[in-house]
Amino acid sequence: MHRRRDRQQNNENTNKIKKAMKLYKPTDATTNPSLVLKALDKLKSDEAKTNAEYDKILNVACDYAKEKCNKKDSDELLGLALDRIAVEFGLRIMQLIPGNISTELDARLSFDPKQSVQRAERIIAMYEELGVKDAKERVLIKVASTWEGFQVCKQLKTKGIRCNMTLLFSIWQAAAAAQIGGAYLISPFVGRITDWYKKEKGVSGFAIKDDPGPKSVEAIYKYYKKFGFKTIVMGASFRNKEQIVALAGCDRLTIAPQFLKELQDSHDSLPRKLDPETAKDCEFQKELDVTEKDAMATEKLAEGIRLFAADTIKLENILKTKLA
Repeated sequence: MHRRRDRQQNNENTNKIKKAMKLYKPTDATTNPSLVLKALDKLKSDEAKTNAEYDKILNVACDYAKEKCNKKDSDELLGLALDRIAVEFGLRIMQLIPGNISTELDARLSFDPKQSVQRAERIIAMYEELGVKDAKERVLIKVASTWEGFQVCKQLKTKGIRCNMTLLFSIWQAAAAAQIGGAYLISPFVGRITDWYKKEKGVSGFAIKDDPGPKSVEAIYKYYKKFGFKTIVMGASFRNKEQIVALAGCDRLTIAPQFLKELQDSHDSLPRKLDPETAKDCEFQKELDVTEKDAMATEKLAEGIRLFAADTIKLENILKTKLA
């Protein structure tokens, strides 16, 4: 009886996801340690007593790690389990979308190019081993936008592995991602940029025309188009529907389901705000010196790495119990 209820609950969860995917028709998707942790927490709370799907995902990751690594209680064993659980969620999402899935590197490697490259290659190999033969075409490796991260991006590009430069908050980071790393895609965090300026200026909010979050991404978009960089701009981390509307026409946007619903239910017009041709008339006269730094970007990048690292440690602690 319990097993029947578990299967029914799992089917209901899967159907909800499929329904949302069918309704909004996203082409790409992304994961990070915080999203993975939330997904596991949701499975655990939804499945009350037996937690069948929750245990299944953890067991898949732990069994894989044990099979590949003979060193019990080692960092290598734990790293394999972490990567496998990220790939497991990636595999499930890939069944529902036609495009790319972004899988994040361990944030604690954000200043370690050698290990970052090794882990990225292992993640791609893991996808291939599990049946994704076109992994290099469908999987983007998410790399934090540190100076070392741009070197990682550059190295991975030579191996045919494409990167999504994440935790990106400034035009200087964007310039470095394209000019040094040759990044396939960047994810500027719109809402977090706005959050920083609200705190810095001691205000509760901005009129949308003055909002530093969308304005920052607009500047990056125009810069790339003017100087012919092929790197895709994908705005992310929105705080409200108006920020999304302000970036209509951007290459891509990562939009949470609640904002997709708001957009769907809205009867307002949605004119294109960003256009590659008009962008070429922007104020930039030459390519930027990527050695410049930005206080906001430095602070938010460090904060983002710490937050992702903290959630990774929480995932590790869950996995340690299972591995034991």
